[in-house]
Amino acid sequence: MNYLEFEKPLAEIEGKAEELRALARKSEGMNVEKEAAALDKKAADMLKDLYKGLDPWRKCQVARHPDRPHCLDYVNALFSEFTPLAGDRNFADDHAVVGGLARFNDQPVVVIGQEKGSDTKSRIERNFGMARPEGYRKAIRLMDLADRFRLPVVTLIDTPGAYPGKGAEERGQSEAIARSTQKCLQIGVPLIAVVIGEGGSGGAVAFATANRVLMLEHSIYSVITPEGCASILWKDAERMREAANALRLTAQDLLKLGVIDEIVKEPLGGAQRGREETIEAVGKAIGKALADLSGKKPADLIRSRREKFLDMGSKGLAA
Repeated sequence: MNYLEFEKPLAEIEGKAEELRALARKSEGMNVEKEAAALDKKAADMLKDLYKGLDPWRKCQVARHPDRPHCLDYVNALFSEFTPLAGDRNFADDHAVVGGLARFNDQPVVVIGQEKGSDTKSRIERNFGMARPEGYRKAIRLMDLADRFRLPVVTLIDTPGAYPGKGAEERGQSEAIARSTQKCLQIGVPLIAVVIGEGGSGGAVAFATANRVLMLEHSIYSVITPEGCASILWKDAERMREAANALRLTAQDLLKLGVIDEIVKEPLGGAQRGREETIEAVGKAIGKALADLSGKKPADLIRSRREKFLDMGSKGLAA
């Protein structure tokens, strides 16, 4: 278990309990279960207190936890017969974006997501979930395919943002993001987006302009990272805590603002402490959203999706 900065006191208590049990395993006849159980209770109480009222910066830390389930964890657990499709038919295959044909509860769908990787090698290969233009163009190709064959689209969002490198800009990063967002608004099939970790900037919006936008309880969704915001506004990335408070990036804030439609509850301590439980909860939420949207005419799906996002702006101006 990797512990976050604010979880260090918890790490000490859980570590002591494990040390006692390790000693008991080595020494026959040594009974430490009573002491270990007391430490377990203390740790459980502390975990509850720590996660009772997480501030926005701590939510960012939890959303970025390396042990949280990533895109491929959800794909492998929730979708059957997944057939990945590669490349944008123009330049290259972006490994930060995963997508293809699959079945969800035996229903044919197209699933697209951002994969961060789970170890050093895979994180470098996946570019830490930061897509290049070819990744967004691959997503556009898959959404066109879904529209042609009347297949619902499920997107899994987990990115700090689009890759800002020189090569990406040379190949039309902003244009690719804009066209991916445009394609989300044009397809006449149900589109469901789930923010499973970080939903950063246009890199997330390009996949999340959907009929239903769901967020895990401790995920984040914002126009820019707190560090980036602090660097621009105050020329000081260390003011990221202040920026996180101002950005209104938590699922709870965004539900109140009408930016998202539903919060998917996480186990106590975050998705990293209950991976299977979290994946199951996301599966149920996707199933419910698909059921709500099934049978709707393409024109109605397109109109309601457009109105959903246009209303956000009008409500903001009215306020």
